[in-house]
Amino acid sequence: MYGYSFELITGPMSCGKTEELLRRIRRCIIAKKKVKVISPDVDTRAKGDYIESRNGLWLDAVKVKHSIQILSEARNVEVVAIDELQFFDSNIVPVITQLMNEGKKVIGTGLELDFKAQPFGCMPELMCIATKVDKLHAVCMKCGCEDATRTQRLIDGKPADKNSPLIMIGGDETYEARCIKCYELPDEKHPHPKTGFKLLQFDKQG
Repeated sequence: MYGYSFELITGPMSCGKTEELLRRIRRCIIAKKKVKVISPDVDTRAKGDYIESRNGLWLDAVKVKHSIQILSEARNVEVVAIDELQFFDSNIVPVITQLMNEGKKVIGTGLELDFKAQPFGCMPELMCIATKVDKLHAVCMKCGCEDATRTQRLIDGKPADKNSPLIMIGGDETYEARCIKCYELPDEKHPHPKTGFKLLQFDKQG
């Protein structure tokens, strides 16, 4: 059965999420399926109504502000492709659930972690309801290893501290992929040296 599924492609910046999304969309088009591509209007990196990968591949897309708008856009299609899921409001979870219940195939991409290495938006819930999850890795831009899973935010070439705003749209000049060893988040009180998460404090009787 073609529909009733939700494929989620996740990972850090520069790991090829949109490129993989475009590849899967093109396969659906070859299979003569009706496809609608959706993108959040907060993502202004593309200068028009389309999504584009870092290697220059692109496809037309409908820009929407609220996730509920996706339902009307997807009425007469069999496949719904959604880029940058982390930017959508909390209704994105029931929206995708409804699309699946209607027999549609949903393919989406999203950053699983924000620049603080914390779960980004509704991505944890989306990973739970997905019928298939592909977690991609990138090349670390600091040490060159192929296991980068973190998105490093840079401001004036230096790692952004934890007080920076959560959403700051940018490209290579603002974000880069890092492995756990090279990831940095300045000004945390008790950072774990590899993840950026705060260490839990236990008393002696805990």
